[in-house]
Amino acid sequence: MAPAHARAVLTRRPPSPPPRPPRRPGATMTAPAALDDTPAARKREQRGWYWYDWANSAFPTTVMTVFLGPYLTTAAETAAAGRAYVDVLGLDVRPSAYYSFVVGVAAVVQIIVMPVAGALADHTGRKRELMTLFAYLGAGATLCFWFVTGGAYLLGGLLFVVGNVGFAAAFVIYNSFLPEISTPADRDRVSARGWGFGYLGGGLLLAINLALFLQADALGLESATAARIALASAGLWWGGFTIIPLLRLRNRRALARGSETAGQAVGRSFRQLGRTIRDLRRYPLTLAFLVAYLIYNDGVQTVIAFSATYADQELKLPQEVRIGAILMVQFVAFGGALLLGRMARSFGTKRVVLGALVAWTAVVAVAYFLPQGAALPFFALGAAIAIVMGGTQALSRSMFSHVIPAGKEAEYYSLYEISDKGSTFLGSFTLGLALQYTGSYRLGIMSLMIFFVVGFVLLALVNLPKAIRAAGNEVPERI
Repeated sequence: MAPAHARAVLTRRPPSPPPRPPRRPGATMTAPAALDDTPAARKREQRGWYWYDWANSAFPTTVMTVFLGPYLTTAAETAAAGRAYVDVLGLDVRPSAYYSFVVGVAAVVQIIVMPVAGALADHTGRKRELMTLFAYLGAGATLCFWFVTGGAYLLGGLLFVVGNVGFAAAFVIYNSFLPEISTPADRDRVSARGWGFGYLGGGLLLAINLALFLQADALGLESATAARIALASAGLWWGGFTIIPLLRLRNRRALARGSETAGQAVGRSFRQLGRTIRDLRRYPLTLAFLVAYLIYNDGVQTVIAFSATYADQELKLPQEVRIGAILMVQFVAFGGALLLGRMARSFGTKRVVLGALVAWTAVVAVAYFLPQGAALPFFALGAAIAIVMGGTQALSRSMFSHVIPAGKEAEYYSLYEISDKGSTFLGSFTLGLALQYTGSYRLGIMSLMIFFVVGFVLLALVNLPKAIRAAGNEVPERI
């Protein structure tokens, strides 16, 4: 899920021009056509921007949260054929821990790719084109889950890594549009609406897949085939609806033309990443916020990614109960994102996020004690997660937009995405190690509580107004 922006209307101190890459002999800069940055034009872009949240939410809901974890675990168990371990690149891995480690590996790859995507987007000005590349790379890999059959757990893991990297890299660029299409005072609302709209999109596709799964026998389909159809449908949904934001969003920087090769552009992006990291030292409070976000969001992402697997392997809940609960979460989360966005306008964004982290801590504690086979408590816990889930992510995204130096949105959002999607490796490996050595999902879930507690403390220590002023931006009335 993601946003968009319009720099000409931002009420910031005039920024110094961002450093431009050295121009190769013969290279030219072609300025984009004059942009209409009236409020009506920005509204049109915002509405298009919301549709990418709608499009890509199929991946975290249908793929990550519901179907892929149990499906890959079953594939690994099939390949194990009764043995305690399966071979993964020469390592012995328990089938129950395989998905956790795959998510962790995907996160590590994301850490490498996302900064490159952000730096390329800022340097070339081709945000829309690069977002297209990564979105369709991820959607294509997701569509190919149809070919993961039987014990093909390694193919499934590889496709997930590619799809997840495409999802995260496109999201970096999508997020970087937010400061351009919205004013500082309007950013919480735009970000929350994007997240909320995404929950509706992801929830609608999940409802369709739930109906398919429940009617699989009547349609003459095996449950594994229904799961493959659901996984592949997420790729079709993602790729299809991505067309709408691509028609609405606009590049705002000059497009580089000339003899620079793709390899040279990538090399330059790595050098720019080094400069971005060094530049962060000038904004220690922005760095402090990123560290806090990395910690607490790691807990959020891990709970979301493994909730279906926990319900399947530990709580022994049937597939229709798991899908029904997660479907309910999507629609409740839509209201939750809007509710927390409204609360942020009354109480301040930081206070609302801190309150949400307290709720997350309570959720993890309650999950440890859920009895096996009890569907109603699982639904109640899902409702509690839904209320705080969307708001935590949407408000964190808008908070970060205030502490970014002007002209460096995509670069800094690539670092933000490392703290978001990329940081999941901490929780994934923590959970994976707990499963590898204890075999207990309950102990693994309890280990995630520390992420919310430490994240709360670190965020509480960040002086947000001072961080915003240090980045050269205007402090909103309530933050």
